[in-house]
Amino acid sequence: MNATSGTPTKVIADAADRVDKVVARAFPRAGRRQLSRMFDDGAVRVRGKLAAKGDRVAIGDEIELAYTPATADDLRPVADPDAMARLAVLVELPGLIVVDKPAGMPSQPLRAGERGTAANGIAARWPECAALGAPDVRDGGLAHRLDIGTSGALAAARTPDSYAALRAAFARGAVDKQYLAITCGRPAATSCEAPLAQRGDHVAIDAAGLDAVTEFVVERANATHALVRCTARTGRMHQIRAHLAHVGSPIAGDARYGGTSPADVDTGFFLHAARLALPPHGDDAAVVVDAPLPERFSRALAAVKLEAK
Repeated sequence: MNATSGTPTKVIADAADRVDKVVARAFPRAGRRQLSRMFDDGAVRVRGKLAAKGDRVAIGDEIELAYTPATADDLRPVADPDAMARLAVLVELPGLIVVDKPAGMPSQPLRAGERGTAANGIAARWPECAALGAPDVRDGGLAHRLDIGTSGALAAARTPDSYAALRAAFARGAVDKQYLAITCGRPAATSCEAPLAQRGDHVAIDAAGLDAVTEFVVERANATHALVRCTARTGRMHQIRAHLAHVGSPIAGDARYGGTSPADVDTGFFLHAARLALPPHGDDAAVVVDAPLPERFSRALAAVKLEAK
């Protein structure tokens, strides 16, 4: 079989069994989630026909894979100096770095060899970070993540001790995470505790979902828009975006959650990770980091007449 990640390959069934079990035995280091996704993506064929996970194969059947599953080492972030050039360094400590991620850049790679992410940029300047990541090796030291469309402060560890301490701090809610959002209208509440459940590429309010808590403070407002400081007490996918929409003030430009774009501004939504207050971690002391507003955010504030006086 071809062992080069990303290239097509074939597997000969070693037993009469379910096809997903045969493929898993052939690639024991690939990870169950990745192999499941291959079936979901239609990347597996048996006798020329698309295969589902539960299909049966006979000994000697040829199983065609559209690409070779990646191992954990293949998925670690690859150093990308061009990505690093798009990041601004906010803090650099022996066990920690915090960078300012631009909107439009993913936090981490999703596929083996992918470049252009914050984790790729971090790996170019701090190669020790690329070795850190458990259970997800794609993290490259990242202690948390930001949506592709969200700009601002993103923290990564440089040592195993700092990585463990930072991940634990985020998990127990010991990190103060403040965001600035330009919203359509003014929030109808000062907080939202609606539980959230993932629905593919978005989240929905669901009583059976995960607990989520966001607090809102309106810094400036007019008849059509508001600048809102949001404190995320939990760290759920799309939490602030979904909660602001739930209280009647979706983020400007966030079409997925009902936000409309201000006139004469660039595409995308307007959410910025403005502050991280981190407790002591590893050998580093507590630190508070502020990420300045990007130019696109300031232009949008001016467009909706919410610029600072």
